[in-house]
Amino acid sequence: MILAVDIGNTSIVLGGFEQNDLQFVSRLSSNLHTTQDEYAMLISGALALHSIDKSRIDGTIIASVVPPLNQEIKKALLFLFGKEPLMIGPGIKSGISIRCDMPSSVGADLIATAVAAHYLYESPALVIDMGTATKISVVDQQGAFIGASIIPGVTMGLNALAEQTAQLPKISLKTPDKVIAKNTVDCMRSGVLYGHASMIDGMIDRIRQEFGKDLFILATGGMASTIIPLCRHEIHVDEALVLKGLHILYQKNHI
Repeated sequence: MILAVDIGNTSIVLGGFEQNDLQFVSRLSSNLHTTQDEYAMLISGALALHSIDKSRIDGTIIASVVPPLNQEIKKALLFLFGKEPLMIGPGIKSGISIRCDMPSSVGADLIATAVAAHYLYESPALVIDMGTATKISVVDQQGAFIGASIIPGVTMGLNALAEQTAQLPKISLKTPDKVIAKNTVDCMRSGVLYGHASMIDGMIDRIRQEFGKDLFILATGGMASTIIPLCRHEIHVDEALVLKGLHILYQKNHI
């Protein structure tokens, strides 16, 4: 079994692959104060929760957008499984090119989603990754990553509303029945949820126009299942897209 680890600003997502099948997904909180021993315990507990013996893990791979956590997680994985984790970064064999001003600055999660989009779905593709930030990236017909747009995420926008205003409360994300809402809480929900969906629809239109060709549209990330149903475009949701990309990258670098 290959263990894929996606380190994000809010969550650390673990995915176990047996052959090409995703056997389990588990989420841990990203915490800069958690030690390598504590992460080892958390990862071990996640495996036990899914009845996975650690002896079944043949290798691990990491994508991270939180550099301060990299060493703690790498050491935890090395301690648990006795194998050096593969880290997504410069020099990794991906099978795709990165056509940006500074290829080394492209996030590991964006590389993983581009790889998964190209090898598992269709190219050209537009990929929407909805986590702490909403990242919209484009993969051309050859599978090359050609650029992206980064937007404040849904939860980030909601928290900003509550923290930067005197009378707006912190609320849960529940889709209101109407866009024109009748109370403060539903007004906030309408703006954040329908507003974000409309932003995505608008960005899709602009990117299609700029790219000049039709694009297969994919969405992933923790907020995708909440926002994408409110969009007007046809968008395929694959919540495990980053993990699947990591599994492909592991295979490409361990032939």
